Amino acid sequence: MIQTVDETGKKPLIMLVDDVPANIHVLAAALKADYRIKIAVNGPAALDLAGRHDKPELILLDVMMPGMNGIEVMRELRARPETKDIPVIFVSADSSEQSQVAGLDLGADDYLTKPVVVPVLMARVRNILQRKYAEAQLRLAAHVFEHSGEAIMITDRNNHILKINPAFSRLTGYTASEVRGKSPSILASGKTTPDEYRAMWHSINESGFWQGEIWDRHKDGCVYPKLLTISVVRSVSGSVDYYIASFADISAQKATEEKIRHIAHHDPLTDLPNRLYLQISLKQTMLLVRRKEEEAAVMFIDLDRFKVINDSLGHQVGDGLLIEVAHRLKDSVRDSDLVVRLGGDEFVIVLTDKNAAHASAHVADKILTALSKPYLVNGINLRTTPSIGISLYPHDGETIELLMKNADTAMYHAKAVGRNNYQFFRAEMKHLTNDRLLLEHSLHEALEKGQLYLHYQPQVKSENDYVIGLEVLLRWEHPVLGNVPPDQFIPVAEEIGLIGRLGEWVLNTACSQLRDWRGQGFKDVRIAVNLSVQQLRQAHLVERVASVLRANELAGGDLELEITESAAMLNPEVAIEIFKALRNIGVELAIDDFGTGYSSLSYLKLLPIQRLKLDRTFVKDIETDPNDAAICSATIALAHALGIEVVAEGVETEAQRDYLLRREADLMQGFLFAKPMPAEAVPVFLNSLRAV
Repeated sequence: MIQTVDETGKKPLIMLVDDVPANIHVLAAALKADYRIKIAVNGPAALDLAGRHDKPELILLDVMMPGMNGIEVMRELRARPETKDIPVIFVSADSSEQSQVAGLDLGADDYLTKPVVVPVLMARVRNILQRKYAEAQLRLAAHVFEHSGEAIMITDRNNHILKINPAFSRLTGYTASEVRGKSPSILASGKTTPDEYRAMWHSINESGFWQGEIWDRHKDGCVYPKLLTISVVRSVSGSVDYYIASFADISAQKATEEKIRHIAHHDPLTDLPNRLYLQISLKQTMLLVRRKEEEAAVMFIDLDRFKVINDSLGHQVGDGLLIEVAHRLKDSVRDSDLVVRLGGDEFVIVLTDKNAAHASAHVADKILTALSKPYLVNGINLRTTPSIGISLYPHDGETIELLMKNADTAMYHAKAVGRNNYQFFRAEMKHLTNDRLLLEHSLHEALEKGQLYLHYQPQVKSENDYVIGLEVLLRWEHPVLGNVPPDQFIPVAEEIGLIGRLGEWVLNTACSQLRDWRGQGFKDVRIAVNLSVQQLRQAHLVERVASVLRANELAGGDLELEITESAAMLNPEVAIEIFKALRNIGVELAIDDFGTGYSSLSYLKLLPIQRLKLDRTFVKDIETDPNDAAICSATIALAHALGIEVVAEGVETEAQRDYLLRREADLMQGFLFAKPMPAEAVPVFLNSLRAV
């Protein structure tokens, strides 16, 4: 026997309504094996039970009952919303045509007369319950069809559209009348290949089901992706009756997936491809050029002195500079070339050509020109230059790792030979890279292991050679490399972020040494200490300097702090405020390497400095080069007009001394007067001058 059960698996509930216990007993005995039973002995009780939460799925209702007969109960059942859909079979001894018509007119599903034939009763009950269940399922299916958020399309066995739901019209733009009888191919976008369609129909014919993503075309012409499901409806004999297709627009999902892919493969700051994308793309490039018998170039680009800019002006300015660099790099290459940001200030370009060496050299020249032009970021004028290393595939390596490593090695060689240039990888560069790595590693140990020490070079008054100060110079004696020149390790310290710690050590050591000299009776000399950009940017620089002076019982005038012209001009407004605060504690201030940077005279006149240090590159050839002589004369005149003293560096000959003296340079230093000397030699030197 086919039975229906509710969602909990319970047997259907039938309510028996009869005022004669014997009749109820007969009915209950026949039904109880297959159904749950409720009993009501009069009309009001039946209405009460029918309206409760556990509603009966069928009511067997007697007609002739005292008080409220079955016809009246039926009329009330149909009048109430909560009971109007409960099927009812009249079971009555009243076989009159009038009663049967009255019951059926009120919506009764059947009318049986007593005495009941049990098999007939069971068949009628079963059929009605099954019909009601089927009707409920059809109503549910119709509701789903009409209100589904997914488009639904039904086609016949020849794949002609029979019916669509409202969601289909919303998604495709077509009404039912526009598509009825037509093939679903009217939606085809042309992006799905014939092979893909053949695979789809093979699955449908073999398994009766297919699901996948295809592209369709809206009525207005726009193309969109959709997730499509197709099922086959077959007859009892197995032949195809219908195809049911349901689909949803997945444009938003695709856009999200694409956004996630983009984020995974692109740098969030510059929107250039990132390291992961480079790995994938470079692998494909290597396969392509091998097949086409071409070459590829990997260009490793690092910005010179970027860390100084970033540390001095902050990450916002540094980020703005990187964004502009990315734009200039893109403008310097072809659309087919790949520009990648590895991280920090490191970029990579990959290009292919029959002659990759020639092509990459041409691109490198363009990049050197483009990136060396001034930048305006957040109202601040900036300058930087690139150092570029180039490796070629397959000549310099047949793996991604080796190509990248060799391009990086060539880039470091470009920095070593002066920056702002490009270098092709050569095998001998590996030794230079190893030396560089050794320097980086050893610098971190130099402070702790006492490998650093200071030398001091006297500064003298021009008119009488009287020593008024000593410039502090940092030296490094490496146990393996020996004496490492400052122009080799200072740039490395700046790039790896160690220059701040070195500067702190120099300031502390020099002030402590001056205190010792004060104790030996040398009261009239000051020390001049170079201030790094990182120190200039420290939040508590002024307090730190004041603390060091107090700890060594020194006055502000005993210390001169020197900062390079280019560093001061990175952010002149900030430099002015810091210099003013240092002057408030009595510290002397000087601009070092004057003439080598990009000073603005409008800022220079606002800096509370006492001295300009004329760079040795201008002093060296003043005897023979009219341009250098003119620069020296103009600088001295400019400084004096602003009430600033001039210190001429690198004075080595009497002719240079005489020329500078005639131009009224205030102070001089150089080998003519004394070479840099260790701390223990300073008292001897000063005493020798006293003796004279």
